[in-house]
Amino acid sequence: MSKRDYYEVLGVQRNATEAEIKKAFKRLAMKFHPDRNPDDEEAKSKFGEAREAYDVLSDAQKRAAYDQFGHAGVEGGMGGGPGGFGGGSASFSDIFGDVFGDIFGGGRGGGQRVYRGADLRYNLEISLEEAVAGTSVKIRVPTLVTCEVCGGSGAKEGSTPITCPTCHGHGQVRIQQGFFSVQQTCPHCHGNGRIISDPCQTCHGEGRVQKQKTLSVKVPSGVDNGDRIRLSGEGEAGENGGPAGDLYVQISVREHPIFTRDGNDLYCEVPISFTTAALGGELEVPTLDGRVKLKVPAETQSGKLFRLRGKGVKSVRSNHVGDLMCKVMVETPVSLTSKQKELLREFEQSMEGSGKHSPRHHSWLDGVKKFFEDMKF
Repeated sequence: MSKRDYYEVLGVQRNATEAEIKKAFKRLAMKFHPDRNPDDEEAKSKFGEAREAYDVLSDAQKRAAYDQFGHAGVEGGMGGGPGGFGGGSASFSDIFGDVFGDIFGGGRGGGQRVYRGADLRYNLEISLEEAVAGTSVKIRVPTLVTCEVCGGSGAKEGSTPITCPTCHGHGQVRIQQGFFSVQQTCPHCHGNGRIISDPCQTCHGEGRVQKQKTLSVKVPSGVDNGDRIRLSGEGEAGENGGPAGDLYVQISVREHPIFTRDGNDLYCEVPISFTTAALGGELEVPTLDGRVKLKVPAETQSGKLFRLRGKGVKSVRSNHVGDLMCKVMVETPVSLTSKQKELLREFEQSMEGSGKHSPRHHSWLDGVKKFFEDMKF
């Protein structure tokens, strides 16, 4: 009876990766392993078929021979027992030790475990001008760095760590629970896979020491509140030779006494006199590039927005530049003299009986009148 194609047995494509092959075998092992299907000959046969396919496709040399010559290319070294595995099926725990040991840092032939360093966050407060134009800032960051005395090994100079005799360097120990094999952190070496009998006196066996690092942070133009700048590899040093983490610089922009920001646009309030609002005029308004002239037409109402194009913020992600929105606020005169008060009363009397001078006021009164009339039953 001819054998099925190994890729078909595992249900994977011929270009499947090693991880995909492992995953496929795990699924079949969970379903057909004899320990989970006692007295089921069909399940036993399917498990042996899957195990045979996995043994070939998980080995780079065997897989290459199989891809070129088919079953004939691998039958010579398959052994003589059922399924080609020397006369017996491995236990359920052995299957998981073979396939998944690398996931837990253990498995057969594992070594010392390495850990990536932790990422760090630094809150950087800058002014609006710095956020808009960009700047370069020096910061001091407390972090863990590799111990220079022991080179990160944690062992005293002249000595070296030894392999943990409990887990044999895997950092994990396997505990059998029924059909399953559970991996746990080694209680002897706490997952490191090695033991330091004579620790470094500087880092006390940790391999890392606390230190203040001075870094230069280039803040690009256009950043805003909440933006983050990532400095790769400037976080905490890794353990056992692992890579360092990253440093994330969180941007916070201080409140500005004149401008507020909304996206790429800037807003400011410009106080104007009653006379300028009524008769019109020209005044200077501030921008982040300097002063500019703003023409105020006659009969300008309080709260009117004037747009100064291109006087806002250049986007950090594109070349788009926002606008400056100037909101004019008519200022009520204060601390008037008797003469000024008298002139205002005369002015007020001169406008009585004419609604054209205060169109909003009269339209508002008409709306109020209609509101109360509609309330009558």
